[in-house]
Amino acid sequence: MSKSIAIIPAYNEEVALGSVILRTLQYVDKVIVIDDGSSDKTKEVAELAGAEVISHNTNLGKGHSFKSGFDAVMAINENNNEINNIFDIIITIDGDGQNSPDEIPSLIHPIEIGQADFVNGSRYVKESKKDDTPSYRRVGQKVLDKATNISSGLEITDSQSGFRAISINIIPYFKLKDSGFAIESEMLSDAAENGLKIVEVPITVQYDLDGSTENPIIHGVGVLLKIIKDMELRRPLIYFTLPGFIIFLIGIVSGIWFLNDYLTGTSINFGPTVIAIMLIIVGLFLMLNGILLDSIRKLINRKL
Repeated sequence: MSKSIAIIPAYNEEVALGSVILRTLQYVDKVIVIDDGSSDKTKEVAELAGAEVISHNTNLGKGHSFKSGFDAVMAINENNNEINNIFDIIITIDGDGQNSPDEIPSLIHPIEIGQADFVNGSRYVKESKKDDTPSYRRVGQKVLDKATNISSGLEITDSQSGFRAISINIIPYFKLKDSGFAIESEMLSDAAENGLKIVEVPITVQYDLDGSTENPIIHGVGVLLKIIKDMELRRPLIYFTLPGFIIFLIGIVSGIWFLNDYLTGTSINFGPTVIAIMLIIVGLFLMLNGILLDSIRKLINRKL
C-alpha cells in the first residue's frame, strides 16, 4: 500500500485553506503547507487543520514553495528507518479551494499501477466534465499550453494545472529553477526531457472561489515569457534557428527587391540593400547558433 503526502503552497489563503487541508487528509497520510510569506492567518489555520507548516519569511513564489516542500519530503524519507513509513507519492494541490481533494484517488491511481511517474490533472481532457473556464482565461491557457508543448515535446491539455501526483522517485529530475508560476510548465518539460511517463486525468475546478489579486493578463504574459526563455536550451532550433531563418528569408527577398531597384535606376539609395545584407548576416548567425546549440544539447544528453 503506497503512502502519499500532499504539498500545498499557500499565500494569504486563510479563507479556504482549512477546508482544503481537512478534505485532503481524508485521502493522504500527511499534509505539508508552505506558507509563502503570508500576511494573514494562513499559518495558524493550517496548523489548526492538522498540517505541518513550513514558513517563508517573505513571498518567494510558487517555485520556491515547491522546492521547500519537495526538500522536506525527501528529508522525511531519508530520516525514516522503517520502509513502511516512507512516502511514495506526492500530491500538489492549490490552497484556494478551486481543486477538489475528492479527486486525489484518481490522480494517484496511475502511479500505483505503474502506468505513470507524473500525473497531471486536466480540466480539458475529453473525459472532463463541462469546461466552465472563463473565456478570457481559456484563451491565455491555450497559448501557454501550446508554448509548453513546443518546449517539452508533449501534448498536454492543461499545462498550468497545480493539481498533480508525482512519484517520489522522480523528484531529483526537477531543476526547479523558476520561482514563480512558470514552475508548472518547467516541471512538465523536465519530466519529458528525462523520458518519464506522463499521463493526464480529468479534474474539475470551482472558479467562483478565485481569490487571486494578480492581473491575469500580466500573469499570463509573465509565464509565457519564461516558457519561451526556457526554450533557449531545450529547443534551440525553435528559439534561434526558426527566427533566424525568417530573418534570413526577409533579408534575401528584400535584398533582391532593393538591388533590382538600384540596378534599374528606380532608386539610387543603396542603404536599403545594406540593411538587407545585415538581415541576411543576422539570420545566418541565429540559424547556425541554433544548430550548434542543438548539437551540443544532444551530445550532452547522450553522455548522461
